[in-house]
Amino acid sequence: MNATRWAWAAFFVYLGQASAEEIQNAEEVAVIEIGAAPSRNLNDHTSSFGPTVAVEVSPIENWLELEAGVTPSFGHNTTEWSTDLLFKKPWTLSHTVEFMAGIGPSWIHTTEYGTTTNSVAAEAVVDFMFWPVRWKRKFGWYVEPGYEYNFGRGHERSIGISFGLLIAIWKHQRVSAGSGTASK
Repeated sequence: MNATRWAWAAFFVYLGQASAEEIQNAEEVAVIEIGAAPSRNLNDHTSSFGPTVAVEVSPIENWLELEAGVTPSFGHNTTEWSTDLLFKKPWTLSHTVEFMAGIGPSWIHTTEYGTTTNSVAAEAVVDFMFWPVRWKRKFGWYVEPGYEYNFGRGHERSIGISFGLLIAIWKHQRVSAGSGTASK
């Protein structure tokens, strides 16, 4: 019976080492943001609310993050679909907190009182990302306040905040046996 306990203990120690080795040899490919996005139009003081989803990638590590997202917003007699591409500069504040500032274009498809319009807007955001468990960095949460200026539809200005869950997508690299080198 004692040998069985030792075998199980050795197995779990091996799993812990394999998991740590896997994390060391993994590369973050993208981060998915899923959340909610309330906003307020500063021109006519109306509010809207809807879900949001975005994908973020890092083409230049520690210098540039690209975020592409879509947000449907629902207000009184209004439905708006906003699709944006943000260019962000990241700063790592600690092992568990990141800050980013970004700007980018947005395409807005609006249906209001049965009339459909399309317009282009500019958006500016600040983004706080929180990764509660440092060594796993699989799930976290974010808060992203923003300002939008619409070049169509009466030059609307709006403020909003999106918040929700972060899901990191990792590409695992295999470690060659005996060589200690990673292969993709």
